[in-house]
Amino acid sequence: MLDDTREPLPPEPGQPERYDYEYKRNGSVNLFAIFEPHKGWRHIEVTQQRTKKDFAIQMKNLVDVHYSQAESIRLVVDNLNTHNPSALYEVFPPEEARRIVQKLEFHYTPKHASWLNQVEIEFSVLSRQCLERRIADVQTLSQEIAFWESDRNFHKASVNWRFKTTDARKKMGRVYPDV
Repeated sequence: MLDDTREPLPPEPGQPERYDYEYKRNGSVNLFAIFEPHKGWRHIEVTQQRTKKDFAIQMKNLVDVHYSQAESIRLVVDNLNTHNPSALYEVFPPEEARRIVQKLEFHYTPKHASWLNQVEIEFSVLSRQCLERRIADVQTLSQEIAFWESDRNFHKASVNWRFKTTDARKKMGRVYPDV
């Protein structure tokens, strides 16, 4: 998160507002995203860090809040060390962790190919439409993301996914067996 060290210069006729190159760092945050492309629905959660505990809490919310009626939830996640079922067992009592894990079906993108995950495209849109500027504090960031999320959900915006299995086999041939 970045803050200005000096007030931006007001715009002049025909000129945009001008910002000084100098800024103040106000720390960093983590964004967890849930994205259901077929329904054009997403939820972004801002957290102070990216730990196994944070991941486990998000999975509990996914199962108990966002998809409480679902029998099974398919997750596509990258290979980050926190993105695995063991995180739930480290955070919750065994019975609770098992209850949550039984509803989750983990699918991992190949290493160095998180771009195959559609939520990465959604993060790119979020970045371009909402975050490409200085945002000084968590409260402002959370509000901006909530407005963006609400608008995208209202319009049921989704990803025009054109990457086919045959394309994946060509591009990622080394991780697919020969057919």
